[in-house]
Amino acid sequence: MAAQIDQKIIQEQDTMAEIMPDVITAMSSLLQRVSETNDDLSRPFREHQMMSAFNALTKPSISIRSYMERIFKYANCSDSCYIVAYIYLERFIQKQPYLPIDSFNVHRLIITSVLVSAKFMDDL
Repeated sequence: MAAQIDQKIIQEQDTMAEIMPDVITAMSSLLQRVSETNDDLSRPFREHQMMSAFNALTKPSISIRSYMERIFKYANCSDSCYIVAYIYLERFIQKQPYLPIDSFNVHRLIITSVLVSAKFMDDL
């Protein structure tokens, strides 16, 4: 029974990977690298780092790729929304150098940037 459930989950993931746009795969890969790099760099300075409303107390258990797959599956945003969301995140990095994107805030920043870009790009 458990093997059937596991196989069904794997089939659903394979189907999602087939239809997920390359822009989401690339964006999740880039954000994964950025957050891991910033985790390593900011570890000694964590107690002195600026906190924001985006910072979580613990790292979320869901991967960035899985999180973006869920957003893609349920949000029904256009592909251009994800590109604009990434541009928003790049601008955030430039404007807020003391708030690095790391594993504690990347998920909240992703959903916020996708929401704002969807409002700008897809709402009529």
